[in-house]
Order: sequence, then C-alpha cells, then structure tokens
Amino acid sequence: MELENIVANTVLLKAREGGGGKRKGKSKKWKEILKFPHISLCEDLRRTIERDYYSLCDKQPIGRLLFRQFCETRPELECCIRFLDSVAEYEIAPDEKLGEKGKEIMMKYLTPESPVYVAEVSEDLVQQTEEKLEISPCKELFSHCAKSVLDYLSGEPFQEYLNSMYFDRFLQWKWLERQPVTKNTFRQYRVLGKGGFGEVCACQVRATGKMYACKRLEKKRIKKRKGESMALNEKQILEKVNSQFVVNLAYAYETKDALCLVLTIMNGGDLKFHIYNMGNPGFEEERALFYAAEILCGLEDLHRENTVYRDLKPENILLDDYGHIRISDLGLAVKIPEGDSIRGRVGTVGYMAPEVLNNQRYTLSPDYWGLGCLIYEMIAGQSPFRGRKEKVKREEVDRRVLETEEVYSHKFSEEATSVCKMLLTKDVKQRLGCQGEGAVEVKKHPFFKSMNFKRLEAGMLDPPFVPDPRAVYCKDVLDIEQFSTVKGVNLDQTDDDFYSKFSTGSVSIPWQNEGLRVVQFNLKSHQKTVHLQTHLCYYVHSKLPNNNSQKRVLLLIDPCCVLHPPVTSCPSLVCKLFRE
Repeated sequence: MELENIVANTVLLKAREGGGGKRKGKSKKWKEILKFPHISLCEDLRRTIERDYYSLCDKQPIGRLLFRQFCETRPELECCIRFLDSVAEYEIAPDEKLGEKGKEIMMKYLTPESPVYVAEVSEDLVQQTEEKLEISPCKELFSHCAKSVLDYLSGEPFQEYLNSMYFDRFLQWKWLERQPVTKNTFRQYRVLGKGGFGEVCACQVRATGKMYACKRLEKKRIKKRKGESMALNEKQILEKVNSQFVVNLAYAYETKDALCLVLTIMNGGDLKFHIYNMGNPGFEEERALFYAAEILCGLEDLHRENTVYRDLKPENILLDDYGHIRISDLGLAVKIPEGDSIRGRVGTVGYMAPEVLNNQRYTLSPDYWGLGCLIYEMIAGQSPFRGRKEKVKREEVDRRVLETEEVYSHKFSEEATSVCKMLLTKDVKQRLGCQGEGAVEVKKHPFFKSMNFKRLEAGMLDPPFVPDPRAVYCKDVLDIEQFSTVKGVNLDQTDDDFYSKFSTGSVSIPWQNEGLRVVQFNLKSHQKTVHLQTHLCYYVHSKLPNNNSQKRVLLLIDPCCVLHPPVTSCPSLVCKLFRE
C-alpha cells in the first residue's frame, strides 16, 4: 500500500521537474508536433478570423508579441510601443517615485524636441497631463495618453500588420492551436483528488512538457445527476475568465467515458492544509494580508465578467509552486444577467452569506462576505461561526451567521478587525464592497494600505511562503475514495450535442503562453550554441543544400519571424549573417 503511494509520488515529482532530461518533459516528437504548416494551409483561417485589434494584438500573447515585432520595424511605431511600456512601468512604480518617473516620460516621449516624440498624443492632452503631474501624480496619470496611442495603433498600423509577414506567422500559430485535442495529447499521472463528477489527476502535455491538472467528468455520472448544465456552465466561465488569480482552463476534450477539463496545476496544497497543518492554526497577519489581496484580485476578475463565485472557503484556495494563490472549483459560480439579480441557496455551511441563507435576491455581495470569512479564518485559525473541530448542526451554524457577532482575539490588529467586521456586515447595503465600487472599495480599506496592487497584479511581489518543491501536498493515492460504477445509465446520440459544446479543444491564451514558454526556452539553448543574442529564424532558404548546417539552424522555431520566402526580406541578424 505504502509502496504504491511512494511510486506514484516519485513519478509525479520527476515529471514536475521535467523528467530529468534535456527535453524538459517534452516528447521525442515535440518538434514534429509543433511544426508550422505551409502558409497556404492557413487561407481559410485568414478569411474567417475576427479582425479585432484588442483580441489579436493585445489579449492573445503570441499576437501581442508579433504585433510588437511588426511595430519595431518602423521607428514611429516603435516609439509608440516604448511609450506604452514606459506607462506600464510607471503604473507599477512605488508612490514616492511617481513624480520622478512621470517627468521622465513627459520629457522623453511628450516633448516635440525629443527624438522619440509620440505625436499621436494631442497638445491639449499633453498640457492637461503635465498640469496633473505638477499638482499630484497618480497611477492613472497617463491613461488618456495611452488610450490615444492605442487608438492610433488600432487604425492604419493594425491594417498594415494584417498584410504583413508577422500576421502570417500568427496564422500559423493559430493553425497549430486549433488542432484536435485528445487523451493522447497528454501523459497521465497520479490522482490528486475528487471532483463532483469524477477524479482529478496530474497530467503533462507531450509536446511541451507543461504540467496541468485534469478534471474528469464521467459522462454517465453527469447524466444520472442531470448535471449537464452545471458542467457546461463551469467550463464556459473558466474559458471566459483569464486571471492569474483564478485557475485557468487550457484544454477541454472528451474520451469515450468522460469529459475532461485541463486546468492550471497547483502543487502547493490548499489554504485549509496550510492554516491547520503547518504549526499553530492560523497565519501571521502579513501572510493573511497577502493571500487576501490575491483572492480579492481574483474576485475582481470574476466580477468584471459579472460572475459571482459563491463558494469561498480555504479548501478552494490553492497555492502554486511559488506560493501565489488561485481560486479554484467554479462549480457554483454563475454569470449574472446584465442589470439583473439572482437567487440561490448554495455554498458551504458556515461560509454562506445571510442573503443566501434567507433565499433573497443578490448579485456579487456573497463573495465579499466569503472574503471576510477567509480573512478571519486565516488570522484566527478557525472559522468565524464555528470552532475548530466543533460538532454542531447545520441549523445552529446558520443561526449564528444570521444572529450572532463574531469574536475577535488579540491576534487581530485594529485594521484586521475593521475589515472583517465591514465584510461580515449582515446588511448587504452596509457591507464593504457593496457600495458601488466593488473590489476597488475594499482595496481602499486601511488593512490593505501597505499593498501595492499594481505590483501584485504584475507578479512583482514575493509571496510570504514558498511550498517545498519535493513535497506532494495531497492525500495518499489509496486514501482518495474511488467512485462507484454508475449503473442503469445509457449514453446515446442525444448526448452528442452537449459533448460537442463541451469539447472545444485548446483555449487561446493559456495555449499561446504554453507555446511561447517552449519556444523561448529552446531559443535560449540555441543562442548559447551559436553565441548570438538575437532571434533565430524559421526561414528555409531553398538554395541551401539539404545537408547544409546553416539550413538546420534556420529551421529552428522562432515566434518572431515568419515562414515566408524570400529570405532576403528577413530583418533578423542571423539571416543577414547567412546572406553575407
């Protein structure tokens, strides 16, 4: 029994470390799997793809990179890109440096005499920005200037990009992205836990070596419980929300017996484990504040999509390898119709808000109540309405939520007590986060005064705790209860429509991030070989003989160059050297 668990954990740890070889977990055939098609195969895609600037050049990682590469071929466009980069750096700078950095941007990009002057920002807007800078610099100082530049880039430059070789390369990436996804796309590893309709196991993409968690939803179990709408709802919300603070959906596919959601793997365990199993229950306030801030950012991203989560509790907050957290298990999340409210008595005992228990209509308010419960539990080492290991009936816990006030010990600072009380206000109209500004309102509370949310969202703040990379933070394989066989349920053709809505393959943003990670890793390796700190090309020079070593170098994959003859048009230093 113990041996089986040791073997399963050892195999998983080896996979997480990249298998110990140079390929970092990738299949021997990874280059063949990721081989770009000839551009002629992308013509249907070229005709049908939505030509939206925000989607193609900002939201999608590979599209954003290629559009930047296109802009860098023209000085006036490169100035725009550098200006936007500087504004992004300004927005994450410490408050005390905003004035200094703001003046640098004004001098470098918004002064007509400057060699990198950005003429797309009007003189009136420059003057207004300069006046605001003198009075009181703020994070949003250059937001209108940046919008002017983006409006310009989304016009004629975007149209020229669509006719460039850089857009051709983007289409080749999209062709790869849209290839069918099956169980053979992945290697499967040990079971990590259980979901409502099946097991959750670790898996690895053969082409890239990237690890994920695969949530299996057994088809017969879904049908028996009439869970089709619930399963599809979770999949669609995961697909829509792209947040570094919420688990991402990377792939959705089906097998003969199951529907599979391939999600961000979180190797660091859940908050419940860390609150109660790592020394004395609870965290120091600094650590609780960090997790609360990341949870708040995740809620903000969900709420931006008008989605209420409804199940905040320590078990659903997971840590990654580096100690950052993500909200997981969106089975109870629901999208609220625009301008409407919903009703539903769902959630976990002790964490449901009063308006949920009373079956009243609500919008996003239950999530701010849940955040209050989490902050309280992280600091106190127990939930606000039930003691640790206290055996009490559900009805009594619900009564406490509706009628009693939580008790605050010496562990709580004045600010921590205040934020919990304001989030755990039973009257929705008086609750923090429910006054019209949502998450922004909560961020302004003194409890978060030391938190730079811009730097947090940019991934620039170190977590207070980093999980042990050699530990497997989940139950032993044999301690995870297995599902019983579903009997008396038959699958037929009427189920296929539902399966086709579910099994949509790769999700663009996670897939593209995964692809870039592989390409950039291999570029670094090859750059060390050829001693050139530059991009390597994928161009094929028809005049080079098959056994020519130069041709082999040219066949390396680079997301910044395009499979598009002739080589003489390529601006890369490598191609230039080979031409010479």
